[in-house]
Amino acid sequence: MKYSIVITAALLAMALSACDRPTVVTPAVVTNVPVPGPTGATGATGSTGSTGSTGYTGSTGSTGATGSTGATGTTGATGDTGKRGATGDTIVVVPVPAK
Repeated sequence: MKYSIVITAALLAMALSACDRPTVVTPAVVTNVPVPGPTGATGATGSTGSTGSTGYTGSTGSTGATGSTGATGTTGATGDTGKRGATGDTIVVVPVPAK
């Protein structure tokens, strides 16, 4: 029993001292930061690019279909023979309006 207390005290002392580790301090690294110099001269302007080729002309469309002929008109009535001396053979010609 004598030795058990001494051994326990020694183990306890070693266990507690093992937990207290010193902190390692790493020194700060000093780096040289480059300082920008004065701005250089502006470069020359580049050359103009070439012009593209001309596109193809499209083909002509086909002609549309011809329309059908209109219906023929009916013959007009003859003139009234009983009024103002008409003979009944009067024909009225209406000219086609100019476009």
